[in-house]
Amino acid sequence: MTTVTAETQVNAPLKFAYRAFTNATSLREWLCDVATVAPHPRGRMYLWWAGDFYSSGHYLELEEDKLVKFRWFSSIDPAPTEVTVTFTEKDGGVNVRMDHTVPDDDSWKKTAEDFRQNWEDSLRNLKSVLETGIDLRIAERPMLGIVPGDFSADQAKALGVPVREGMRLDDVVDGMGAKRAGLERDDVLVHMAGNAITNDFTSLQTAIAGKKGGDVVEVVYYRGAEKKTIAMELSKRPMPDVPFDPAELSKRARALYEPALDGIEKCFEGFSDEQAMKRPDPVEWSALEVVAHLIQNERFNINYLSSLVDGYESTSDGFGSNITASVAATVKANPSIKLMVDTLRRSVNEILFYTEMLPEEFVANKGSYYRFGMGLLQPNFHLNTHTDQIKKALEAAK
Repeated sequence: MTTVTAETQVNAPLKFAYRAFTNATSLREWLCDVATVAPHPRGRMYLWWAGDFYSSGHYLELEEDKLVKFRWFSSIDPAPTEVTVTFTEKDGGVNVRMDHTVPDDDSWKKTAEDFRQNWEDSLRNLKSVLETGIDLRIAERPMLGIVPGDFSADQAKALGVPVREGMRLDDVVDGMGAKRAGLERDDVLVHMAGNAITNDFTSLQTAIAGKKGGDVVEVVYYRGAEKKTIAMELSKRPMPDVPFDPAELSKRARALYEPALDGIEKCFEGFSDEQAMKRPDPVEWSALEVVAHLIQNERFNINYLSSLVDGYESTSDGFGSNITASVAATVKANPSIKLMVDTLRRSVNEILFYTEMLPEEFVANKGSYYRFGMGLLQPNFHLNTHTDQIKKALEAAK
């Protein structure tokens, strides 16, 4: 047998290094995109990456804070192999060593070298996640500067787009590649960098895999019935400064939320409840249904945070769609501008108060904490996008 080795020194508590190989949420934060595990001998270890690469195996041996051994059998490997991870406290941190054993056969030489390189890259990310919370797969991934939206058959018909697979844009971000290239709201992306873009968001991730900020890619999209092709420069990704103090994180997030909430409330000045409930078109939301969508987003954030704190983050095969009956029900339960805006403010307050009271153990788990904080510090990105939608719905209701 042949064994290839990769290792790194991590300045983090030993328990978090061990958890990174035995907890599904932690595995997602540095290694894969989806994980489901049962950390005991013969317990499952299923890992999946965007692009349909996966490894299906099981744990062979575990010794808490000392050793993890598992069976590795990916979708491209000719046969199963074994990986042993050892954890050794050293110089105030932890030495994490991975030994991947493969058959001693010439046909495995390239595979063995690929394993070594991939594990070295992954351990580099593990070190970053455990020490700083930053996932290098995100930090080094370029930004497009788009706000993706859902794309249904009804929307395709209303926009006059002759395809049913693609990604509709809710908005584009000032100063970033998409807007500079001329993309607009309701454009439907169908190809990027030579890869098809479908209704599945992961198709976009796959399309720009390996690309970096400054790279130029070809984008094919529909604007109504017209098919267009442009060259778009990918933007570099700024990573937010997330304070590892829950009270300070909540304070900074509130400073971003409040102006956005005030802007939404101001939209309704001079409009009646009846106008706010009127849909511009049978397949479009009313202004209050847009607010309902924002309320439901904050409710999702609360559930999402709980799953991270609990260590059992929910996984799914996609983001789902925005169900009109659901937002209509929220409006029906809060049938006025005041009730809806007040409910939105209470939902925001709840997530911010929750943030203030986060337990120390969760804050110390930097990968999960940073991932949540990064999203919390970008509320205006979502709220401001829908503010324009509210304005347009109200103007149409006059």
